[in-house]
Amino acid sequence: MSKSIAVLIPCYNESQTIAKVIADFQAVLPEADIYVYDNNSKDGTDEIARKAGAIVRYERRQGKGNVIRTMFREIDADCYLMIDGDDTYPSENARDMVNQVLEQGADMVVGDRLSSTYFTENKRPFHNLGNLLVRKLVNSFFGGNVTDIMTGYRAFSRTFVKSFPIMSKGFEIETEMTIHALDKNLLLSSMPVGYRDRPAGSESKLNTFSDGFKVLKTIGKLVKDYKPLPFFSIIAFLLLIIALVMFVPVMAEYNVTGLVPRIPTLMVSGFIMIAALLFFAIGLVLDTQGKKARQSFEIQMNILASIHNVKQTVEDRQKHMVS
Repeated sequence: MSKSIAVLIPCYNESQTIAKVIADFQAVLPEADIYVYDNNSKDGTDEIARKAGAIVRYERRQGKGNVIRTMFREIDADCYLMIDGDDTYPSENARDMVNQVLEQGADMVVGDRLSSTYFTENKRPFHNLGNLLVRKLVNSFFGGNVTDIMTGYRAFSRTFVKSFPIMSKGFEIETEMTIHALDKNLLLSSMPVGYRDRPAGSESKLNTFSDGFKVLKTIGKLVKDYKPLPFFSIIAFLLLIIALVMFVPVMAEYNVTGLVPRIPTLMVSGFIMIAALLFFAIGLVLDTQGKKARQSFEIQMNILASIHNVKQTVEDRQKHMVS
């Protein structure tokens, strides 16, 4: 039985490039259904996409994360290929990325821009620095080796799409996807892909500083949620250092004179020490809950796999009976 492929294109004011993007992916994946989700465009992106042969749907809540949440809920396929509508990613790698999901069992294939032409094509230097910073932070905290955290070119399995709890509303969604895959030990692979800067007249929707801050804020939140013990241990350690800095001089003075003239300092250091212990205890409790959540996730994955296997078995039997 042939596997179904869905090409997902979230769009906001991409009238200059969307027709070419659709045509490019129709050429390399003729069997795929191409979905364009219009996110309140004002330039006729939806009509252009419809005339180009795409299935056009709408998401009225602004933000890429909102669009992808709706895409993942509404569309059912064996493989999902997500691509931006700005014509910055070439289509030549699409077939290989899809095959890694359908034939090699990958849950997410990352289209790696940073190992190819990104730094020469991208004309926004702060974006280059931001990509490197985010890559370093995520790989350090989550023990990964992902070469491009924020790429918009990805392929997903059904398992990933139907199990991914999307919380982000905007462009930080790519970071959340990567962290989810690393935390849940899903099969993740990278493939170097070409990258070209936007054509003249096509404007980026990213704001270097505000969206960059949102991404860093998202990393902090996800570290707290996914890695609570290291997160709260760092806070506890910093409070411990502050408490010791305040306590040691008081203790030294007591050893020399037998007096404690700075009682308020001693009391404050004691309270800070208690706070450090509380933060460490919070980290331990939340770490235990996180392990329970990962166990529940594995059980849910087994249930999803069982349902899919039963469905596949029924379809195979029906096909055999017909033949």
